[in-house]
Amino acid sequence: MQSIFAEAHKLLAKGEHFILATVVRTKGSTPQKPGAKLLVRKDGTAVGTLGGGCVEAEVWAEAKNVLAERKGAQVKRFLLNEDIASRDGLVCGGNMDIMVDPVFDQPALRPLMQEILDAYDGKGDRAMATLAEASKSTGPIGAKLFIRADGSTIGTLGSAALDRRAMETALTLMPKGREQWVETEDGARAYVEAFTTPPTVVIAGGGHVGKAVYTVARFLGFRVIIVDDRPQFANTERFPEADRIVVDDFDTGLRELKMTPNCYVIVATRGHKLDDLALIEAAKSRAGYVGLLGSKRKAILIFRDLVREGIPEERIREIRAPVGLDLGGRSPEEIAVSIMAEILSVKHQRDARAMTMDGKVVDQAKQLAAKVAKAKVVARS
Repeated sequence: MQSIFAEAHKLLAKGEHFILATVVRTKGSTPQKPGAKLLVRKDGTAVGTLGGGCVEAEVWAEAKNVLAERKGAQVKRFLLNEDIASRDGLVCGGNMDIMVDPVFDQPALRPLMQEILDAYDGKGDRAMATLAEASKSTGPIGAKLFIRADGSTIGTLGSAALDRRAMETALTLMPKGREQWVETEDGARAYVEAFTTPPTVVIAGGGHVGKAVYTVARFLGFRVIIVDDRPQFANTERFPEADRIVVDDFDTGLRELKMTPNCYVIVATRGHKLDDLALIEAAKSRAGYVGLLGSKRKAILIFRDLVREGIPEERIREIRAPVGLDLGGRSPEEIAVSIMAEILSVKHQRDARAMTMDGKVVDQAKQLAAKVAKAKVVARS
């Protein structure tokens, strides 16, 4: 998303018009989830994606129309049913609500776009609430309320009650950059999305497993920070795409990072004592995820030391030890996949389990095939 807001900031500086399309609600199987964005410039070129396919094509066409006719913001619902699937080859079966939000001559938005970029750079969390369903007490669809971590705001949704709920919700969403709907009793609804530092994997230990975790994490788009006290294991040659490399003792190195709830820490040093130092410091931090590589016995011994250090029991129970999902892997690369799979499940607030459907799926597929065949017979007649 950072690249989209950077482009919006650039276009606002030039005084150019554009459309910012955002997925604000989904149901069922869809190509993208809430928060996905597509910026469409006046020349038709775009940045970002809503999942591709016919939905994105229709949004792009609507964006061009809105820009040409200078229409206001609107929310469009796209139904991805079996008829569309048969016609366009989709494999989805849900629906998507997408806000098509035009930006015309709004220089006041430029500093707000800059503040969102600052949030991505760790300079204070921000949030934006956008009115998606209006009522008699609110402004028009597209009205915005900008919210900072200190509770200060810019703009309004047109309703004091909705503004208050949006601000309260935004403050809870900011630490991990999540999104949520808020509404009032008279039917007004606003989409609140928070902005913070991108999800960051912090790896304490630049050994074989740390190197493999780094590779998978970078592939998945996470920022990666390496911490190790050995220069030969913590350098740009070994980790060329790391966002930061800290060569220091594990406790002081982790302490200086000032980690946020959007940080995922993996402790994988070369020995028990160093794991102990690193895990104590990680547990004291605000990191939203802390994992320890190693056996259950080692975890118990280190947890004993955490208790002695006065780490709260609630925090100790949050630590993932042994880290990762039980995928049966043994190699550093397989272990890295299990660790990052667990991190993804935490990031997306999902229970990590197989998505395989039960045996009824075959019966449902047969019914759908019969329905399509019957529709073709009717069409021919």
